[in-house]
Amino acid sequence: MELRHLRYFLALADELHFGRAAQRLGLSQPPLTVAIQQLEAEVGAALFLRNSRGVQLTAAGQTLIPAAQAALDQAAQALRAARDAASGQVGRLSVGFAGTMLYRGLPQMLRRFQADHPRLQLSLRELSSSEQIVELQHARLDAGFAHVSHAPAGLAQLLVSSQPFVACVPAAHALARKRTLPLPALAEQPFALVSRSVSPDYHARIVNACQAAGFVPQPLHELQHWLSVVSLVAQGLAVALVPEALQRAGLHGAAFVPVNNPHDTLPRYDTRCLWNPARDLPALGLFLDAVRAVAEGD
Repeated sequence: MELRHLRYFLALADELHFGRAAQRLGLSQPPLTVAIQQLEAEVGAALFLRNSRGVQLTAAGQTLIPAAQAALDQAAQALRAARDAASGQVGRLSVGFAGTMLYRGLPQMLRRFQADHPRLQLSLRELSSSEQIVELQHARLDAGFAHVSHAPAGLAQLLVSSQPFVACVPAAHALARKRTLPLPALAEQPFALVSRSVSPDYHARIVNACQAAGFVPQPLHELQHWLSVVSLVAQGLAVALVPEALQRAGLHGAAFVPVNNPHDTLPRYDTRCLWNPARDLPALGLFLDAVRAVAEGD
């Protein structure tokens, strides 16, 4: 059964006149007559009575009207859904993020995107940077906000944040009263840092910066999240170098002091939005527009 047959049938059922129905459909009368005959043959019953008094619906024709209208409505809805998906207006995106993005623009990006595209759904997954890269490479994430110094092979990138590291010390510690701290001031203090498995890049770069300043962090407490690092410091058990944005976490007992880094041995903490450009995801382009707008301060 062709959808055009149902459309022709409904026009004729409404007009009850072959000439007017054909004109309404933009056809000549013979193609309409043939289409109705083909539909009746497929149904196996007459849908219209034709006589000298005109055209009348049969019982079979009356019964077919709501079903035919529903079929056309459903087909139109399916076409609209396909067009919307092709343009990125509907669908679902899975987005990964590392915890510090909650203090570095992610909420604003989400609000902007969802206000502009209410029919697109976002599913958030908190993952470490290394976990996000694996998930992106296996197409289990559509985009991710990872703390990496460069995009891995095969992934596209957009730098969304670049912030300095600051010293995080217990609020009661003498170092908390300093305006700035040189890196060697943290020597011989218990040191906390995210583990190598969670963020191998920044773990290595921070340790290397400490070594360039003349000390090796010892003992070194390795944790899974930056917030855990700050929490350990707030309990008076360690000092740390953490991304500046963590000051906004508001954890009582931790103080944040800028680091005097004249030789730029301490890296900046870069956050990049990563995605696989080979995937056909129109909705992802709309999401990246929102990310760019917030990152650029629009």
